[in-house]
Amino acid sequence: MINTLYNEWIIHATEDTDLIPELKNMDENSKNDAFYRDLEFGTGGLRGVLGAGTNRMNIYTIRRATQGIVEYIKDLKIENPSVAVSFDSRNKSSLFANEVAKVFANSGIKVYIYKGLMPTPMLSFAVRETKSTVGIMVTASHNPAKYNGYKTYGADGCQMTDDASEKVLEKINALPMFSDVKYEKNAETEYISDELINKFFAKVKEQSIHCNTLKDAGLKAVYTPLNGTGNKPVRRILDEIGIKDVVVVKEQENPDGNFTTCPFPNPEIKEALQLGLDYCEKEKPDILLATDPDCDRVGIAIPSDDGDYVLFDGNTVGALLTEYVLSERKRVGSLPENPIVIKTIVSTDMIFDIAKNYNAEVAECLTGFKYIGEIIGRLEAKGEEDRFVFGFEESYGYLAGTHARDKDAVVASMLICEMAAYYKSKGLNLLDVRETLYKRYGFYVNTQDSFYFEGEKGMHIMQTIMAKLRAEQTLKIGSASVTKFVDYKNDDTGLPKSNVLSYILDNGTKVIIRPSGTEPKLKAYFFAKGKTLDEAKELNKTLANEVKALLGI
Repeated sequence: MINTLYNEWIIHATEDTDLIPELKNMDENSKNDAFYRDLEFGTGGLRGVLGAGTNRMNIYTIRRATQGIVEYIKDLKIENPSVAVSFDSRNKSSLFANEVAKVFANSGIKVYIYKGLMPTPMLSFAVRETKSTVGIMVTASHNPAKYNGYKTYGADGCQMTDDASEKVLEKINALPMFSDVKYEKNAETEYISDELINKFFAKVKEQSIHCNTLKDAGLKAVYTPLNGTGNKPVRRILDEIGIKDVVVVKEQENPDGNFTTCPFPNPEIKEALQLGLDYCEKEKPDILLATDPDCDRVGIAIPSDDGDYVLFDGNTVGALLTEYVLSERKRVGSLPENPIVIKTIVSTDMIFDIAKNYNAEVAECLTGFKYIGEIIGRLEAKGEEDRFVFGFEESYGYLAGTHARDKDAVVASMLICEMAAYYKSKGLNLLDVRETLYKRYGFYVNTQDSFYFEGEKGMHIMQTIMAKLRAEQTLKIGSASVTKFVDYKNDDTGLPKSNVLSYILDNGTKVIIRPSGTEPKLKAYFFAKGKTLDEAKELNKTLANEVKALLGI
């Protein structure tokens, strides 16, 4: 089977000349990995390693997947369907976006496309503003340079639902890999206007609470877009709210799909921020800010008293922003009645305590920002979208406002810097504020481990681990007893079915285990709360070690 597919590609994969030598030089192992399966299309769209083969990102897998979306749209029987398209700075992103546009145009579907690279939240915004049927964002988010992909969006601006993704996958599976796409219908293609872009920034700025007073705070920031799409949008919005002293990391300022100075362009990873931290030693800013390549995630570091910069995790930033938005909107009188904060099940439980302090409701959802977007959509359908004040997930994704239905590092960068400037005007930095949260709500410590399983063998290992955990339903993890076991795939949780397992233990800790939906890894999330920070850290560390033993890793 694999050799048959390989020979078919040798004959037909001739348009992209980069793939020809790669195919010719494949050994048996590389053939197997490139052809053992089709690149999986799921709720996150497509994502994979660039290269030749059915399990790779290339113009042929892009065309086939996009044609599957076309066939799905045809079944919807929508009059005058359209698509919004954007792309990031990755290798071949522009090429892939052009291929996507051609396939839609060939089917008579109008295409709205940005003139140049733009962040993921601006694609989500454009889908709704242009009233498009679907949206495509060509990106592999924060993955290493060898990856690319695309995220798919529905008309609501959220990433495509499970049901829609399954229908698209059926359409894709029914299509040949190499089809005759001539691009001759020339459906109307329209560049997304500057007016729409300006409207995005206006909507983001509406979320600022203190934009008229920030220029007097004297906040200084070092910013790195990690060679991605955030450079111009983030700098623009910071300038508009009065944050003028922004030093950009020059080596990571401009688009570079090779990410030569940050092989893992993920603001969750310290190594990705190292150049920014080096700049901090010289510039001595109040904050280091870093956005990932498609500018939907943002990470920060804050100076301590000894001059070292402390990296904050996504849970800490999410808690700080939740407190800031609720407290300051209440103080200035803009907090709605019955406000709602949304968090994913793997994000810190401190949010429940913060929300209670401000009589706010907390809505929990599965991992994946589309679920946060769907809750916002349900509020909108009831005319209650103004109740939404903030949403986040622990993996550095945040949203204020309803302009986007995905995480937005543009609005998050604005609010983070505004928050830092506001507290600076009170003589505090964000480390001081974090300490205040600990003392007010408890010492919460949340960490996670990721265990990578590459290729076909790795996929089977992950499946085996999850099946074993379900079958055994252990009663103890280390010395702690399991007081509650939740299987989100088989139990009635009130949420969509998902391959997630949760264990609540009698010592007050919790662990959640799930396979990643976009990368070949198993993720474990550890939750602890202690009477002191040291106690919480020790509980968390012990739990992490005991879970490794449970997983056999």
